[in-house]
Amino acid sequence: MRQPLAGKVLEATADHHGVCIRPFMMETVDYDTGEMRYVGVPCGSTVETQCGPCARKARALRQTQCREGWHLDDEPDFTPEPPTDQQKLLVAYRADLVAEYRKALAEGAETDAEELREAIHTADADLRNLGVRGKLPNPDAPATAVRKRSTRRRQDAPNLPRRRVEKRTLGREYAGKFRPSMFLTLTLDTYGRVRRDGTPVDFATYDYRRAARDVVHFAALVDRWWQNLRRCVGWDVQYFATVEPQKRGAPHLHAALRGSIPHSVIKDVTAATYHQVWWPNHDRLLYETDRLPVWDHERRSFVDPGTRQALPTWDEAVANLDAPAHVSTFGEQVHSKGILGGTPEAGRHIGYLTKYLTKSVSEVVEQDTTRQREHADRLHTELAVTPCSPRCPIWLRYGVQPLGARSQTASAHCKGKAHRRTTLGLPGRRVLVSRKWSGKSLADHRADRKRFVAETLAAAGIEKPPQNTSRLGWQKVRPGDPGVPPRAHVLLHAISERLTWKAEYDRALLAAQPPPGGDTELSATPLAA
Repeated sequence: MRQPLAGKVLEATADHHGVCIRPFMMETVDYDTGEMRYVGVPCGSTVETQCGPCARKARALRQTQCREGWHLDDEPDFTPEPPTDQQKLLVAYRADLVAEYRKALAEGAETDAEELREAIHTADADLRNLGVRGKLPNPDAPATAVRKRSTRRRQDAPNLPRRRVEKRTLGREYAGKFRPSMFLTLTLDTYGRVRRDGTPVDFATYDYRRAARDVVHFAALVDRWWQNLRRCVGWDVQYFATVEPQKRGAPHLHAALRGSIPHSVIKDVTAATYHQVWWPNHDRLLYETDRLPVWDHERRSFVDPGTRQALPTWDEAVANLDAPAHVSTFGEQVHSKGILGGTPEAGRHIGYLTKYLTKSVSEVVEQDTTRQREHADRLHTELAVTPCSPRCPIWLRYGVQPLGARSQTASAHCKGKAHRRTTLGLPGRRVLVSRKWSGKSLADHRADRKRFVAETLAAAGIEKPPQNTSRLGWQKVRPGDPGVPPRAHVLLHAISERLTWKAEYDRALLAAQPPPGGDTELSATPLAA
């Protein structure tokens, strides 16, 4: 019984050779020949316990992205390519579709409007395939104007100098040749005294409510910090940051900054940064899970189960707010230091930045003792009743209809990441990268890696011409499809393919190496004079 199972040996072999151990199947159709076949696509997981090869590959890609953008000597070029004639024609076609769509809505032709809406979505997909990025105009005009709050600073927050942000991303150069960058760490405020293991000294006095809300709104607070920093220093500071939890479960930010900023400025910006949450008051639950508001199909709104009175809509609930429901701030602990590019210290800090990217949040926070598990349970209990967005169904328990409410919202249960035990409230991404960091997207970095391998193989005489995938149609495999090959067969085929690739690449590397001894004579016998 202690002998390894065949399936586990297969997964271990796939993991050893860098093959995804849980690929999902896609069906491809060649429009030219009509050939259909099944292809195993890597899962792309970033958690090592789910798929080690995919997680390690994603971490290596992030390390490359961080390294290439941290210490730049020249401004990255962001000059966009001019629009092509095909793109302009497709945009003109989309404009006609939108005009016809709005005309159909005005005349009440719902069937025609639905067909036009599908045609608009198809045109949008074609524009994306042609290389158009950015947000396309929504064919449906907004029902209500976006509510804007006053930007006047709070009286309890210190003021900061505001400069016009220059269009540059490089920091100051010292002595004509040194252009240092920075590594910094920001943490959230304290919610009560904690022990060395991260658990509160007193569970009763620990402010779990404020801790849960700070976690949910952490990303917005970080965005405000970057905005304040750029306005204070007067240039477009670029960053590569990762979000990790502390032992107490609160998130903190590790960031690599391009350029050098005085530590006093970093501390001043941190002390002056806050984020106001202009949401309805959600301090007291009005409805329990066994007595929730019900959906009224005639009024198309949620009503009280006893009085049958309609709950206030989201717009009505936020119309006359006098004060924000919550204000998030950073703690006093701020760490920053200068880093020179090309030094071993820079490499160590890149490894530190990406150290926990292959682990989920719950795996980073230790939950080995009874106190640690109780602390995580209390935090998760508070997160379960903390709304994560205006559309969160949990608003029903506070007597407010969430934005875009419909009959399926009646369960008052939110599937968002903020309410999961594995995330401990972090609703967004673990890696935050500014737009002008390296001048490349993740897809560009992947293309660079493929291009490097292709050039290395070509130098050794191994040609790998790029495949034309435009004639292939991809679709997900339907459940119960009898033609899908077993997972073990897919893994064995991927392992064999990977071994072939590895042998070709090793042969190319050996061919690229110079012969031992360089230009010296390698003959064992002397040549005749």
